Amino acid sequence: MMFARAASAFSRDGGREAGVNDAYRHCEQIMRSQARNFSYGLRLLPVQKRRALSAVYALARRIDDIADGDGPAEQRLERLSSVRELLGETAPARHDLVVVALLEAARRYPIPLAAFADLVDGCAADVRGTTYTTFEDLVGYCRCVAGSVGRLSLGVFGTDDVEAATPLADALGVALQITNILRDLREDRLSGRVYLPAQDLERFGCTLDLDAHGRFSAPPERLAALVRFEADRARDWFATGMRLLPMLDARSAACTATMAGIYRCLLDRIAADPGRALAARMSLTTREKSMVAVRALAQARRGRGR
Repeated sequence: MMFARAASAFSRDGGREAGVNDAYRHCEQIMRSQARNFSYGLRLLPVQKRRALSAVYALARRIDDIADGDGPAEQRLERLSSVRELLGETAPARHDLVVVALLEAARRYPIPLAAFADLVDGCAADVRGTTYTTFEDLVGYCRCVAGSVGRLSLGVFGTDDVEAATPLADALGVALQITNILRDLREDRLSGRVYLPAQDLERFGCTLDLDAHGRFSAPPERLAALVRFEADRARDWFATGMRLLPMLDARSAACTATMAGIYRCLLDRIAADPGRALAARMSLTTREKSMVAVRALAQARRGRGR
């Protein structure tokens, strides 16, 4: 309710005079410069929805950057708490362009701003160095840090059946986050983070320990089998999440399909060559991402007879 009151107060108190267009432009610049994968999908949306999702992304990025930043853990946890407090204010900070844009977007669309609290919780777990015993534990984390963004995005996309669509948006977020985890295994480990469940590591008889050269010390064939196992799990989450597409309008479906398609292609590449993925961060080229976007738009239009 506090989020709704903040958006309402923003509208009543003349928030649109506080440089809303500048605020949106600021968020779009953050999107263009930092969201190398998501920006491809957002280009397919009409202007107002693109602006709204840029605002969502800008705050999500701020939360993530706080968690990944330098400085003592307690200081970063305090900054994460301040984000929660910022969104709970009944009158938004007029100087904060991201908040100005986000609350204007929430005035236009039913964005579940409370989902940012889940994102803060997930990022706080990163700061604390939380590890996960079971896959179910890991899914809970993924729902916080990525499922929350799926739910926020759904508020902008719109759907006739929010109750049915919400868990599908959440599932797609889980799929994307597992893909992120597999892509960043070495990078995360160098930062002291381990996301893969302890039960799975034990099942495949390996660890994510690094040698003196920063390379994984476990037998390569065991690590490769583990990566493929987790990739298969991610594919199942993708299959569930992609059931969301028929519930969206054509351009929102194309945007979602592009984001998911880029990550699904990346997942397939990781599973096809786990050794390479374990040695360095893998990615798609600009041309490959663009082709995914073109195909997604064409398929969405054909699916709706346009």
